[in-house]
Amino acid sequence: MHIFTDIQAAPPDPIYNLTTACNADPNPQKLNLGVGVYKDAAGHIPVLDTVKTAEQRILTDEDTKNYLPIDGTPDYGEAVRSLLLGANHSLATAPDSITLHTPGGTGALRLACELVAKNRSDATVWLSDPTWTNHAQIAQQAGLAVRTYPYLDAETHSILRERMFAAWAAVPAGDVVLVHGCCHNPTGLDLEPDDWQHLAELSREHGFQVLVDQAYQGFGRGLDLDATGVRALADAGLPTLIASSYSKNFGLYNERTGALTAFGFGPASDAMLSRLKVHARSLWSSPPAHGARIVSSILADRELRAAWTVELAAMRDRINEMRSLLAESMHQHGADRDFAFITRQYGLFSLTGIDAEANARMRADQSIYFMSTGRINVAGLTAATIEYFCQAYVATLN
Repeated sequence: MHIFTDIQAAPPDPIYNLTTACNADPNPQKLNLGVGVYKDAAGHIPVLDTVKTAEQRILTDEDTKNYLPIDGTPDYGEAVRSLLLGANHSLATAPDSITLHTPGGTGALRLACELVAKNRSDATVWLSDPTWTNHAQIAQQAGLAVRTYPYLDAETHSILRERMFAAWAAVPAGDVVLVHGCCHNPTGLDLEPDDWQHLAELSREHGFQVLVDQAYQGFGRGLDLDATGVRALADAGLPTLIASSYSKNFGLYNERTGALTAFGFGPASDAMLSRLKVHARSLWSSPPAHGARIVSSILADRELRAAWTVELAAMRDRINEMRSLLAESMHQHGADRDFAFITRQYGLFSLTGIDAEANARMRADQSIYFMSTGRINVAGLTAATIEYFCQAYVATLN
């Protein structure tokens, strides 16, 4: 007899469980379109050349493996804010703008939720419908309630703007509205500049807190355009929390490199920082160093940064190419509907509209693995596998 005698097993994570099943599948033609990682034209998850160069420099110069400060190093914080806001934005260097280095974007989101929960335990976090599957769990594990606001019109593959605005206007003061900064997961549908302005106005009028999940900057329309929303909130002077990740745009998935940034909070920022450090101390104590040093090194070096933006543009271009090829191939194979909407989405993901029944059959018959919601990772496709995917889809319908 022990304290875990009656423990109930938790359900497996839907994304990681998909990868486990795919890895065990002996079919040489199997496709994993589930997990959100960038793959190159050969289907590999690459290490960027600029990352390798930065790592070589770090290896040469590094003389200690000492703990980092709880909030990370100042140079990393400055690099993060310059990427989010632009190097010349006043808030990038403002004394009341704070950044904490976190283990990935997930760590940043959890840290933000911990801060909210300890300051306002009755707060609710409002998530887009649909959203990343982990968002609700992160908020709930911090003790916060979760509700949703309308986002996707599945029939027209567009944003339900009027319904979304109405839902935001009804959010009580003190609650949190979580929005995707760019490359919305799972829909690929992004907010436009007017939407961000409206969000800022409603937040100021109704008193809810905006939390931005910025996980894919550079994968949508470019580094600056993908920061349009964050910068609009900054320009509006709105107190904002931003959880950012560098897993995707630097390819640092297993280095767990993220940050939580807060700006616009004025004199409260010092107390916020002290509280965030207390929460971080109990969660992970000290952040992982290697990925942050890579990011800082690349962004601080003019030549490396320029080379990195070229690599990032190449990744973005390949994703967009796969979107165009997928829509064209679906048409050529006689799909039951027009998939051109995929070309109007941004980032790794598309919510294809393929239903759970077709998903299960494609997995069983053709070893094609993707979320039962119909979400696929477009970057998991290559020119060589798109035809197989489209043939499988059409065969399943027939």
